[in-house]
Amino acid sequence: MPETLDEQLTKYLTDLHAIEEQALVQLRRAPDIAGDPALARVFSEHLEETERQEELVRQRLEARGAAPSRVKDAVAAATGLPFVLFARSQPDTPGKLTAHAFSYEHLELAGYELLRRVAERAGDTETAEVASRIADEERAMAGRLAELFDTAAKASLDAVGDDDLGDRVVKYLTDAHAIESQAIQLLERGPKIAGDDELARLYAEHLVETREQQRLIEKRLDALGASPSRIQDAVMRLGALNWGAFFQAQPDTAGKLAAFAFAFEHLEIAGYELLKNVARRAGDNETVELAGRILEQERAAAAKLAAAFDRAAAASLEAQGAAA
Repeated sequence: MPETLDEQLTKYLTDLHAIEEQALVQLRRAPDIAGDPALARVFSEHLEETERQEELVRQRLEARGAAPSRVKDAVAAATGLPFVLFARSQPDTPGKLTAHAFSYEHLELAGYELLRRVAERAGDTETAEVASRIADEERAMAGRLAELFDTAAKASLDAVGDDDLGDRVVKYLTDAHAIESQAIQLLERGPKIAGDDELARLYAEHLVETREQQRLIEKRLDALGASPSRIQDAVMRLGALNWGAFFQAQPDTAGKLAAFAFAFEHLEIAGYELLKNVARRAGDNETVELAGRILEQERAAAAKLAAAFDRAAAASLEAQGAAA
């Protein structure tokens, strides 16, 4: 059913409140498993920031005569813990934790960028200002994490030792191959549900790049006497199918898909930064060069998506029948 712009704005606020609840679950546990004092300090500092962000979003909902969604908050909080447990179970916990956090910060950043645009259309300057302020904080946190990729990679390797550095490079390459499998699955569906011609073009364009990236990773694995993990690739593809179905079921598909794709690009960026660091420590210059080349493409794709947030917000509102 068509909804008013005000109703859409309230939904965006409840979505973001749930995202902050999930972030709080993760950040309360992250310092204990960070594996490095600098990483632990960054997570602890951002926990305090996130608590203030949650309060600001709740206040904006109350000012609009609304309240957070108990269902959304409960689901978000419940899904936050499994990832922390997964990261803790991995031998490279600091790297996995940092990569996920870097991606999550960009999911939040995208969410607040979309919220700001909807708030401006609705004439709600207070909400627009809050969204802009929090977006700046999320962007700054992502920058702090990016500065610690070297630290995260070192902490991960210190936990397992240098004896099997070649095996660790292969492991990071198979992880990258699996992530590219998920990206391909999502990007194949993206143009069909993009909700906007320019967004559809961006997804299709990056699909071509992503297939080539996966081919290059396969080639590098073969040169190292290894091969992709069929099981890992299949699990990641299945996850992408589930995400695709979820986005298609949403009334604001264009916005949610663009935000997720933006975050996913940054998950890939973090993964290739870690791969580059591990390969450099192993003296594998060819893998270092490959990771650097793919990183340039992933950063360019992320920048194009960010430049299309206006279109994503407009397409979402149009799909809802919400007019200013």
